[in-house]
Amino acid sequence: MHVTLHQLRVFQAVAKHLSYTKASQVLHLSQPAVSMQVHQLEESIGLPLFEKLGRRIALTEAGREVYQYSRSIARALREMEEVVESLKGLSRGRLSIAVASTVNYFAPRLLAVFHNRYPGIHLKLDITNRERLLELLADNRVDLVLMGQAPEQADVEAEPFMENPLVLVAPPEHPLAGQDVIPLKRLEEEVFVMREPGSGTRQAMERFFDQRGIRIRHGMQMTRNEAVKQAVRAGLGLSVVSLHTIELELATGKLVVLQAEGFPIQRQWYLVYRRGKRLSPAARAFRELVLRESRQLA
Repeated sequence: MHVTLHQLRVFQAVAKHLSYTKASQVLHLSQPAVSMQVHQLEESIGLPLFEKLGRRIALTEAGREVYQYSRSIARALREMEEVVESLKGLSRGRLSIAVASTVNYFAPRLLAVFHNRYPGIHLKLDITNRERLLELLADNRVDLVLMGQAPEQADVEAEPFMENPLVLVAPPEHPLAGQDVIPLKRLEEEVFVMREPGSGTRQAMERFFDQRGIRIRHGMQMTRNEAVKQAVRAGLGLSVVSLHTIELELATGKLVVLQAEGFPIQRQWYLVYRRGKRLSPAARAFRELVLRESRQLA
């Protein structure tokens, strides 16, 4: 059986998206080229890897097996690349960091300090949501992840590095603004602007209210913190956000923090990476920066 790495890479993209069209876009190849690579891989293996279900495709049993092996091979190649880069020391190399959108309010400061200390390291920053972060971790496609809620998987290391208080915010003209202690029961009369399901901030907020028997009214749902803040400023509802994300709005008086019972919700920021992962010198240096200096820098 003769299988090439290129064939496995193309097959993995098709298997992940279950679409030749999407795979061709991700790989920047023509669709016929993608189809040809998959066909050649099937001929080499001697079994079909996909089957048609109406207008869609699905993995066959052989396809599922090959997909798992192709992911393992891809991970092994990335680890080999990291080890080779580590032999070059901190004068050169690459570092791939992924952060939750809420972390992006202070992550650039950390990266700027790191770049000034190690200018030869090529940095890649991916800002995305929690679901995508978990996917990147599972596929071992990034060195380190900064996020607001540690994942529950057993195959990752999660190290807290800084407090992440969640506060209740409103526009300055809101009737509750300026009150000393707002009873949680009073919040049942308000509408809340929500993050998307799966968001760490939303999970923490819903858990906080559920544990206290408070039923809140869900209003608009947003996938970005900036959209949440704009909606609150426009009077579309209250929201719960990380204190680190509203520094500018508090300074300019565009938003206020409400003094409700039990707030702020005390949480942590976490630095996360795969358990057993051999961190490169660049990744180890960034980890040390985050764990030792993030409070001062952020």
